Amino acid sequence: MTYFNQRLQTQSQSLSIDQSPLQSSSAVRTIAISSGKGGVGKTSLAINLAIAIAQLGREVMLLDADLGLANIDVLLGLKPKYNLNHVLLGEQSLQNIVTPGPRGIQVVPGASGVQQMAALTIQQQAWVINSFSKLNQSLDTLIVDTAAGISEANLCFCRAAQEVLIVVCDEPASITDAYATIKLLSQDYGVRRFRVVANMTHSVQEGRDLFNKLFSASSRFLDVILDYQGCIPFDETLKKAIKKQKAVVESHPRSRVALAFKNLAKKADTWPMERNAQGHLAFFVERLINASQTTMEAVE
Repeated sequence: MTYFNQRLQTQSQSLSIDQSPLQSSSAVRTIAISSGKGGVGKTSLAINLAIAIAQLGREVMLLDADLGLANIDVLLGLKPKYNLNHVLLGEQSLQNIVTPGPRGIQVVPGASGVQQMAALTIQQQAWVINSFSKLNQSLDTLIVDTAAGISEANLCFCRAAQEVLIVVCDEPASITDAYATIKLLSQDYGVRRFRVVANMTHSVQEGRDLFNKLFSASSRFLDVILDYQGCIPFDETLKKAIKKQKAVVESHPRSRVALAFKNLAKKADTWPMERNAQGHLAFFVERLINASQTTMEAVE
């Protein structure tokens, strides 16, 4: 039995919702960024949202949960020595892989091109996230940048978070895949509320129209609440920032796109916290563990 499997077996046997090791008194807002379809600018949005929230004076952690094709470190020009794969292999602690980012955000780098990371089971994900309880950093917000698609890994991260932010753009496949993500999370996992952002829009009305398309389909067939959070305009400035491996909210803080990210950050910072979100990442961890237990019971 591998080191990881031994640790995982011990973790699965010892952890329960009523015996969580998380004791910190601070509550952490957890936001999962999802899209269904790739190429909608989800990771750039996650990065700029994280930094914009940090600019409001919050302590922010950014988790690259695109497990297998992670690229947040590349987009920010970071060169982490270790990543989540080293944690899975038992070679490093989670504390040792956290990488300082712009504005003091704490980046947890994923692994790129590692098949093991791309095929984590729910139980393995719960083990990884539970190790967050051992971090010493004080946190206000955890932003989880999920991968594109509707894999079990992505759905697990989304249903564990307090907030799910769906990113759409002006492509038919974007709306279709966003709808599929919402449908799965709502019908199979009971997620009822989704925040929606229209990205790379050419006008405010275009953003509203994109949301209305998604809302129309969802309201007809699904029992969900969609909350429109506005649009992020298409801006060549963002491409320039990406080439420089910078966040546009820092490289071009007065640009239209940067101001839109900052406006989104202000909204996200005022989203109501769940009443039972107690303890250092407890809400996020306990939901993941609960999802693991539910899956194991279904298999048995």
